[in-house]
Amino acid sequence: MKKFLLLTAVAVIGMSAKAQEFRFGPKAGFAMSTLKIDQNQDDLGKRNMDPKYTFYIGGMAEYKINDNFGFQAEVLYSPLGGKEKIDGVNVGIMYVGEKTEVNLGTLLVPVSAKYFITEGFSVAAGANFGVIFSAKQKTVIGSDFMNVEVEGDSGEVDIKDDIKKLNIAPFVGVEYMLENGLFFDARYSLGVSNLSNDGSGGKVTNSFAQIGVGFKFGGN
Repeated sequence: MKKFLLLTAVAVIGMSAKAQEFRFGPKAGFAMSTLKIDQNQDDLGKRNMDPKYTFYIGGMAEYKINDNFGFQAEVLYSPLGGKEKIDGVNVGIMYVGEKTEVNLGTLLVPVSAKYFITEGFSVAAGANFGVIFSAKQKTVIGSDFMNVEVEGDSGEVDIKDDIKKLNIAPFVGVEYMLENGLFFDARYSLGVSNLSNDGSGGKVTNSFAQIGVGFKFGGN
């Protein structure tokens, strides 16, 4: 009986060790970021800026508690933001328009719960905690004859004081991992934090989609 209990305990411990896996590694990819602006005035004060196509790079750590459930945390850098093009109007003999681009240097800390449909395929839900450590805006006024950069060197203005530092964005995503540890993932993060810091009552949110690739070390 004692031998049976001992063998049973060893088997249970072995199963638990097999189910619990820790993996870590680098990841990088492509991001599409947009800014939504609501100035609380009228329909003219609400607009979505055009997507800004950028990148992200960093690392991840995954802890799988059993065959179906796990948790993941990451640290990523991404220059998020948005851009906008305002169609030109006739000013005398010139046709004048405007282009604006906002760059938000952001350190992202995504934390998520994962459900493994199969060993290699999983879905995830969680939240991105983004720390914005730089914010710049570049505006160029263009015409048929010339482009004029507005304010500052190269038309770039520091707007860090106008932007709040924390951007919280819940997300959903999917991931597929090969047997050798190479994985591909995609997710969409919906910006819910008001990033505007000007006190006018308006709201600015940052949402973004990501598609990337990475490699996981560790596991059994």
